[in-house]
Amino acid sequence: MWSSLPQATPADMFAKAFRVKSNTAIKGSDRRKLRADVTAVFPTLGTDQVSELVPGKEELNIVKLYAHRGDAVTVYVSGGNPILFELEKNLYPTVYTLWSYPDLLPTFTTWPLVLEKLVGGADLMLPGLVVPPAGLPQVQKGDLCAIALVGNRRSGDKSSPPSIAPLALDPPDLSEEKGSVQADTTSQGDMRRLTLEGEEEEGEVQQRCGEKSLSEATEDPSVGSLNPDPTDSKTLQEQMDELLQRCFLCALKYRVKKADLPLLTSTLLGSHMFSCCPEGRQLDIKKSSYKKLSKFLQHMQQEQIIQVQELSKGVESIVAVDWKHPRITSFVIPEPSPTSQTIQEGSREQPYHPPDIKSLYCVPASMTLLFQESGHKKGSILEGSEVRTIVINYAKKNDLVDADNKNLVKLDPILCDCILEKGEQHTVMKLPWDSLLNRCLEKLQPAYQVTFPGQEPIVKKGKICPIDITLAQRASNKKVTVVRNLEAYGLDPCSVATTLQQRCQASTTVTPAPGTKDILQVQIQGNQIHHLGRLLLEEYRLPRKHIQGLEKAPKPGKKK
Repeated sequence: MWSSLPQATPADMFAKAFRVKSNTAIKGSDRRKLRADVTAVFPTLGTDQVSELVPGKEELNIVKLYAHRGDAVTVYVSGGNPILFELEKNLYPTVYTLWSYPDLLPTFTTWPLVLEKLVGGADLMLPGLVVPPAGLPQVQKGDLCAIALVGNRRSGDKSSPPSIAPLALDPPDLSEEKGSVQADTTSQGDMRRLTLEGEEEEGEVQQRCGEKSLSEATEDPSVGSLNPDPTDSKTLQEQMDELLQRCFLCALKYRVKKADLPLLTSTLLGSHMFSCCPEGRQLDIKKSSYKKLSKFLQHMQQEQIIQVQELSKGVESIVAVDWKHPRITSFVIPEPSPTSQTIQEGSREQPYHPPDIKSLYCVPASMTLLFQESGHKKGSILEGSEVRTIVINYAKKNDLVDADNKNLVKLDPILCDCILEKGEQHTVMKLPWDSLLNRCLEKLQPAYQVTFPGQEPIVKKGKICPIDITLAQRASNKKVTVVRNLEAYGLDPCSVATTLQQRCQASTTVTPAPGTKDILQVQIQGNQIHHLGRLLLEEYRLPRKHIQGLEKAPKPGKKK
């Protein structure tokens, strides 16, 4: 469960009843100011995400209340859920917002027994933290953080929980980490004896208002290293800087085209840079020395690699790229080391290859007489070329080709019954070859064959359902993107959901499609059809004719 721990704000502020002073709809000017404040306080949120969190026209209320201890709190409520609250002119996200944006704040992980103490108002101390292999987040005194339980990153209202990727923890190795809490019965028993009521000895490291920051504390070897690779002398920040530069250059050299310009900086990050991240690593700008994407791009502009402009208020775009810059031309994707390559090859999934989809035709009862001479019967499955050959041979064998005009075919009683409408039986005596063949194909029942790489072909009657992309409205008129029929093309909805969550930086859910038993649908927060189209067309290489709904993508420059 998530819990936001702002500086000097006790965790039990809302543990008891509070008194509501007022509940009013927000004014347009206040809505714009709130959106600007959210952008300033949480710079990792993209423009689209800020617009989703603080919608432009949907219902949004300001609730002013007094907590049981008399603290005056302003709460912003959207769709019945509190999304933000303001205390002493400081803005904080609620658990509902952290549910939708789980990477909004630096996250520390603790145990359920420690949480019991936190709920009572205690501060989180360093001995109560679970130290992941990559080390603790780098934070400074007074930074706003989130607390998560081991194995549980979810919370929120009564709707379906999203698919939130678990934190990078390695419980079996925790017992070997110095300063971390072991996940056995003995250590959990020791947890109950930890003095977490604010009576710790001087020198203990506090999580949000202690004597020194966690980033300073982690320099102590007894706490655990921040460096994910013990053999690498570079700090975590230096490694993240290198990863950021690599993903940036890779995106410009291999993904971004001149036709894509001007390109929103948020799109560069979400659609291109994240997908350039190596297997097993995660790009986190907050852990780099730049902290913000805008600051990093300004540095790249100073190197004259790109040119950034604010085409609309508060929205930055890349308007020019120097593809002949030495940093781009000399960039090559580094080869993985033999050790890491062996590990990845044994653990990662096989790359997706689109199936071969072929249209077929099934002989109905009304056309059996036309096809029985060639050895086919009702229900026989044929390719289009086979149908043409059979019809041509039938016409020639029965001397139906017009002697005066070889492009016309005389219709005998069997052809009349098979391809003519009732009103044409006594009026149409001849047809051109192309019309005859097209009519035959139209009268046959549709079927299709799907062949996945390395597998036997699968033949089914009917037409293959396209991947269906739709937009839907949810609580408080928020838009969500819904994708169905992925399974027919060999795509795992859960894997697609995880990929989209990383690309779009938005919450995703996987649920049964309404009215079906074994078909799942993926739901992504916001209008993410642009990201989805790139994934399906460019990376999965699926034919556009098998995808419907791409035209509903947001038009460039329309959304502010």
